[in-house]
Amino acid sequence: MAGGVQPSKGAGEQSSVPLHFERADPPLYACTLRPNRSLSQRGARLVMVFTAAGLGVSLVPFLGTPVGWALLPFLIAALVALNMAIRRSYRDGTLREEVRVWPDLITVQRVEPRGGVQRWHANPYWVTATLHEGARVEKYLTLAGGGREIELGAFLSPEQRMELHDELIPWLRRFGG
Repeated sequence: MAGGVQPSKGAGEQSSVPLHFERADPPLYACTLRPNRSLSQRGARLVMVFTAAGLGVSLVPFLGTPVGWALLPFLIAALVALNMAIRRSYRDGTLREEVRVWPDLITVQRVEPRGGVQRWHANPYWVTATLHEGARVEKYLTLAGGGREIELGAFLSPEQRMELHDELIPWLRRFGG
């Protein structure tokens, strides 16, 4: 199955989204997968404040000494690195995978944090969902069909991948897969 390009409603311009991903009829099953967010924005600020306070307290005995001046750049670098790591974590958290199932089509669209989009589609009759038990990654979930095999929900916990597998199987069986 090759994805087509549908003309937009404008003056003869072409859309960059394949026809399969711009259906007018609603899917029978749809879910959007997102990475877990264990730290809120407020929590991230608190982590930064407590870390800065802890590093500052450890610097107090050395204030005004050459040792204090030698430690200061490293403490600041640690705070900057922690801030950058938290920002990166939030940016990476914008990743999402959208799974849609119709009687004649299953689509998966992965939207990367930097805007890249990867798309996969197949006829659900020929798609198999496999939960790999003995893989290096626990409960590794793949969808195979349309000549390709893709990983689904890599950022989810093993329990969430198992739950997703259990949700998808009835839909694939319903349409013959």
